Amino acid sequence: MTTSTDRTTVPEITLTIPGGIDRAAHHRMDEAWLAAAWSHPSTRVFVVSGGQALVDDAPGGRTELVMTPAFEAPVTETHRYFLGTDDDGVRYFALQKDALPGRMDQSARPAGLREVGALLSPRDAGLLAHAVALENWQRLHRFCSRCGERTVVAAAGHVRRCPACGAEHYPRTDPAVIMLVTDEYDRALLGRQMHWPAGRFSTLAGFVEPGESIEQAVVREVAEEAGVTVGEVRYVASQPWPFPSSLMLGFMARATSSHIEVDGEEIQEARWFSREELAAAFVSGEVLPPMGISIAARLIELWYGKPLPADTPR
Repeated sequence: MTTSTDRTTVPEITLTIPGGIDRAAHHRMDEAWLAAAWSHPSTRVFVVSGGQALVDDAPGGRTELVMTPAFEAPVTETHRYFLGTDDDGVRYFALQKDALPGRMDQSARPAGLREVGALLSPRDAGLLAHAVALENWQRLHRFCSRCGERTVVAAAGHVRRCPACGAEHYPRTDPAVIMLVTDEYDRALLGRQMHWPAGRFSTLAGFVEPGESIEQAVVREVAEEAGVTVGEVRYVASQPWPFPSSLMLGFMARATSSHIEVDGEEIQEARWFSREELAAAFVSGEVLPPMGISIAARLIELWYGKPLPADTPR
């Protein structure tokens, strides 16, 4: 296997998550500072529940998180997470609740990152990704893995502490590789999973295993899922993917073989596409692009040379 850190031939990917927020982690244990930040009139708060928050479809095609001043926020029986500050000094918090609050404003609606991540501003997308990741972890890790005692929230939502044995538990992030593989003819390898809508194709991806480098994971996953061997592996960019707790590490990879043999479990079908073939498949509707929010779409665009058609789920 050959790896490379030379990125002169691979342009930067610009992602919408995260953006414009200083997480200010040094304040998470400072209860006096957090209390002052919460009571400040410029502080903004939104509720997250089940991976969703309220959003508002503003004029001009913009979508925004519905945020309120802290004094208007529903704080009864809730967890409060400090998310950070922006360049103007505004502090942001998320409240985890069992249900989203009702809204008199009829334009507000519940939505998750998959639906609106690409429509939100970089600031709002980053805040929602952070809040959803914390909420997922908090809901699934309420008890100490060492002694079984119920844990309590600490560090403004970023730690769970066990009062019985003193263990501290931190949010889990699972590294996963996602890669666009090309062959000697500069065709792209795209696959589809069984549970996806008909025609949906995307890049291959998989989790990094214990004791494995991320480059080794790229080689292994492509071989396991599509039966294709890979030589050069080139890192491009990363993206938080809180569904529930992944960090997607994006790569471009060069195949050393072209024969495809899918595993039939994770990948139902895989195909090589030239740019002309993929463009024609988009036009005919034979192929649907990956979700616009995903790094998969950005990797394909690097190779494709222009934006992909709008994602239109069916």
